[in-house]
Amino acid sequence: MKDHDSKSRGWCGWFLVLIVLAVIAVAVGILIRSKTKGSGSGAAPVPGPPGAITKKYSDALKVAMQFFDVQKSGKLVNNKIPWRGNSALDDGKGAKLDLSKGMYDAGDHMKFGFPMAFTATVLAWSILEYGDQMNAVNQLGPAQDSLKWITDYLVAAHPEDNVLYVQVGDPDADHKCWDRPEKMTEKRPLTQVNTSSPGTEVAAETAAALASASLVFKPTDSTYSSLLLKHAQQLFTFADENRGSYSVSIPDVQTYYNSTGYGDELLWAASWLYHATGNRTYLDYVTGQNGKAFAKWGSPTWFSWDDKLAGTQVLLSRVSFFGSKDTSNSANLHNYRKTAEAVMCGLLPKSPTATESRTESGLIWVSEWNALQHPVASAFLAVLYSDYMLTSRTAKFSCNGHSYSPSDLRKFAMTQADYVLGNNPMKMSYLVGYGDNYPKFVHHRGASIPADATTGCSDGFQWLNSTDPNPNVAVGALVGGPFKNESFIDSRNNSMQTEPSTYNSAVIVGLLSSLVTTSSVVQSFT
Repeated sequence: MKDHDSKSRGWCGWFLVLIVLAVIAVAVGILIRSKTKGSGSGAAPVPGPPGAITKKYSDALKVAMQFFDVQKSGKLVNNKIPWRGNSALDDGKGAKLDLSKGMYDAGDHMKFGFPMAFTATVLAWSILEYGDQMNAVNQLGPAQDSLKWITDYLVAAHPEDNVLYVQVGDPDADHKCWDRPEKMTEKRPLTQVNTSSPGTEVAAETAAALASASLVFKPTDSTYSSLLLKHAQQLFTFADENRGSYSVSIPDVQTYYNSTGYGDELLWAASWLYHATGNRTYLDYVTGQNGKAFAKWGSPTWFSWDDKLAGTQVLLSRVSFFGSKDTSNSANLHNYRKTAEAVMCGLLPKSPTATESRTESGLIWVSEWNALQHPVASAFLAVLYSDYMLTSRTAKFSCNGHSYSPSDLRKFAMTQADYVLGNNPMKMSYLVGYGDNYPKFVHHRGASIPADATTGCSDGFQWLNSTDPNPNVAVGALVGGPFKNESFIDSRNNSMQTEPSTYNSAVIVGLLSSLVTTSSVVQSFT
C-alpha cells in the first residue's frame, strides 16, 4: 500500500505542475492578444488626459493664436493688439447687411470668403480634436472667440438660401493702396454667388466651416450651434444643386484664389455634415457616386485652401477607426482610409514611397509662394492620424511592406514644427514673435505703418519701401517661408516669402495644439 500511495502522490504532483503550466500559457496568450489588439502587434497604450506640457509648443501656440486678433475686421471687442482699432464698419451696408466682422486675408484688407471659410473649418477641427490640450494652456477661449468672429461673418454673408457673399473689397483697388485698415478710404464692393452665378467650392467650404463650428459651440450655446448647422445644410444644398466653379462665375478671383475644382469641397462639406448630424445620407454621399467621381482614391494630394481631399480622407478615417460596424465596414470608406495612409506614407522620410518634395533639411516643400502652408498642414494631418491610431489601439500601418507606428508620424510632425520655430539653416523662427530671431520686415500694411501716422491711399507706400523694420509686430504671423534652397530674404517687398495669411494661422494653431501635450482624441464629436 505504501508503494501505491507513493506513486499516487508522484502522479498528483506532476498533474499539478501541468495545470500550473497550462494556466501560465493561457495567461501569456491573453497578454499577447491584449497587446496586439488593433491592426498590428505591440499597440502603444492609449494616452490619458493631457499630460506634461511641452513648453516650446505651448509658448509658440500662445503666440500663433494672436494673429487672428491682428487680422480682425469690424468693431473690436477686448482688443489685445495695441496698434489695431475698429475698421471696415460699413462693410455690407450697400446690401443692407452687416459684414463688418470676419478677418482680413493676409497683408492686405481683402475679405476673400473661400480661404476665410477654410480658416474657420481648420480652426474648428483643431478645437474639436485638441480643445482639451488648448485648454491646458489657456488657449481654448481665444480659439473659440476667433472662430466665432469668422462664423458670425459667414452667417451674415448668407442672407438667402441661394445667395452667398464671397468677397468684400476690390482686389485691384485694394492692392493700389498701402494704408492702415482703420484709415482706408477705398471702395469696398460686394461679390456674391447665386443660382445664375454659382460657386460650388466656396459655398461648400462655407458649409463645412459652419457644420464643424456647430459642433464646437454645441456644448455651450445650442441656439447658436443650431443656427450654424441650419446655414450649413442650406449652403450644402445650394452648392450641390447649382454646380459650377466660382472661378468661372467670378473671373477676377483667378488671380488671387483660383479654384482647381469643386469636387473636393463637396466631399469635405458632406463629411463634416455627417459628423455634425449623424445623418447617414451624408455618409452615403461621400461613399457613393460622388466619392467615385471626386475622391481620387489611391492618389495622395496636398492639403490646402484649394484642395481638401487629404483632409477629407483623414476626417473620414475617423469613421473607419471609431464608427459602428455598419458604417466602418464600407468598402469605399476603407478606400478613404487607405488613401489617407498613402498620404502618410508620402510624408514619412524613410518610407519607400516618401515624397521628394522636401528641402535638404527635411522640410516638406511644394510651392514658392507661401511655402510653409504645405509642411504645416501635412504635419497637422500626420498628428491627427497618429492620434486616431493610438486611441483605437492600431499599432502599425504599411507602406509597400514596411511598417510604421503612430510615433513615426508624430516625430515627423515635430520635425516640421521645429523647423518653423527655428531649427533650420537660417536659424530663424518663421512664426513672428516667437524666439529672438524672426522676420522684422513682414509684408503687412498695418504692421508696417506707425499707429499714429496719417496716410492716404498712395502716400502710405513710403512705409512699404522704408528700410526700417516694421514699427508694429504682427505677432503670431506665419510668414510664407523659405525657398527650396532654404534661403530667406527678410524684405517687405518680398511678399512671396514675408507675407503671412490667416489660413496659415489655422494650420499652425492646429499643429501646435496637437503637440502641446499628449492626449487621446474623442471618438465622437457629438
